[in-house]
Amino acid sequence: LYFAQKDVFQLKDIEKIAPKEKGITSMSVKEILQSLVDDGMVDTDRIGTSNYFWAFPSKALHARKRKLEELESQFAESSQKKEALQKSIEKAKIGREDTAERAALMEELAALRQKKEQLKAEIDKYRECDPDVIEEMRK
Repeated sequence: LYFAQKDVFQLKDIEKIAPKEKGITSMSVKEILQSLVDDGMVDTDRIGTSNYFWAFPSKALHARKRKLEELESQFAESSQKKEALQKSIEKAKIGREDTAERAALMEELAALRQKKEQLKAEIDKYRECDPDVIEEMRK
């Protein structure tokens, strides 16, 4: 309605025009108008005792352009971040090539971790007999 008429309206004018031209029920015109104002699609201003509402096609175009520029800058930023992460991955891979020595060291590490867990389990099993724990329980 606003883009077609390219005019400024008061609420009472919109309540008359919208049901005829756009098929909106007269009861919901005020709600729809308020939601458009809240979304920033329609501008409003109070002049004297009257509220005026307007929206021009150029405003929507500028809003879309601004959003497009914002998204393009985010895309460029994300692309740069992706390239930086790819380079850091390549740097991290240096020195981690799969070799026989590395595989042997990884197996040894896994075995040592498993032994550590077994020793922890054994310590927990004998924790009841620990003199420090018994002293704590007495206190």
